[in-house]
Amino acid sequence: MLFMLSLTVTAQNLYDPVPKGVHTRWVSPENPTGEKGKGGMTNQGAKGYAFYIIQPGETKTIFDVKGAGIIERMWSSGTILNNKEQRRAVRIDMYWEGEDKPAVSAPIGDFFGIAHGLLSAFESDIFMSPEGRSFNSTIPMPFKESALINITNESKQEVYMWFDINYLAMDKMDEDILYFHAYWNRDLKTTLAEDYVVLPKVEGSGRYIGANFGVLGDLVYKGTWFGEGEVKMFLDGDTDYATLVGTGTEDYIATGWGQKVFNTSYAGSFISDRENEIYAFYRYHLKDKVYFHQDIKVTIQQMGAANKKKFLKPWLEAGVEAIPANYMDKRSGKTEQGHLMYEGGTEFFLSDEFPAVGAKYYRRDDVCATAYFYLDKPSSNLPELPPLELRKAKLQKRVYDVVNVQIKNAM
Repeated sequence: MLFMLSLTVTAQNLYDPVPKGVHTRWVSPENPTGEKGKGGMTNQGAKGYAFYIIQPGETKTIFDVKGAGIIERMWSSGTILNNKEQRRAVRIDMYWEGEDKPAVSAPIGDFFGIAHGLLSAFESDIFMSPEGRSFNSTIPMPFKESALINITNESKQEVYMWFDINYLAMDKMDEDILYFHAYWNRDLKTTLAEDYVVLPKVEGSGRYIGANFGVLGDLVYKGTWFGEGEVKMFLDGDTDYATLVGTGTEDYIATGWGQKVFNTSYAGSFISDRENEIYAFYRYHLKDKVYFHQDIKVTIQQMGAANKKKFLKPWLEAGVEAIPANYMDKRSGKTEQGHLMYEGGTEFFLSDEFPAVGAKYYRRDDVCATAYFYLDKPSSNLPELPPLELRKAKLQKRVYDVVNVQIKNAM
């Protein structure tokens, strides 16, 4: 196959023979079609047209290629990097093979790896932002007949956008390729005792790549740990119970016993602020491949951990929305895990005779995620991108004001 499922780059193939029928092309404002011998013509070879200006409400096509190829790299910078609201208000949509429905539809900042419209210097195997001043993607995106990428400015200010999209133009693409997809959604207040859906059920065969997440914890739970939720992947006809289940949020992103700030090639945490209940993190399945043959659905439990006497009992007496789910029991002289879902529930846990110190508990938070996957179809059955009002709701007060204060205090 010309297009392989491996997403990591090595030096092993750097000296391979030049493949026949494969040509390197760059699409940018200086060569918007990527055509051979057509770059830098606007100013007789001098720098002349280095960026696009996208007006409020305007949709600008930045990539429109007919024929077969593979997008290998995308880079962008501009006013979006200096405007936190634009990182949620500007959307990126990608269409394969002339489909009317985009395979990729997401706020541009979230698509390039970080939730909440935030920026951070980081590097993973498929996204990076050196110095926190650009967006970069190196995830391969193959197509057989055509590819179209649009940028829509839903903000109230002009967007200045520098970009280049590097791709291989090919005489022919294999018939059995998988198409790249990305799906973004947000729930401003998750439902108590129901898992947040990272990726709704997608029908077809393919490979799940992973997601970046954003959590704005409800401040009513302040002082406790939000991340006990287990990631679940329902594969190929799974119904009530998933085939793949993790052990906790921080465990899923390759750390443990809570999470701080870190960055690796496939997992990381950009922000972990327990005082203000702000979290942004990612996990990509690049070495541990996740394949599906019929369908896939991905969820994460909305569960935290709290002390019984200090938090859970006062909460429940005051009517705070929380449901204890399991606990550590030492009545027998040894530590045992108890399961409140079938052992008597909240009343049993809160009784004065019961000595448990704390429990994992269901909670409600503001959660968003961008999920990435490959599918054997150029479009999917997933919902459309939510409206701007939901994408930007509450971020100024809950995130941007807090982060600005932290930056100022650190100077």
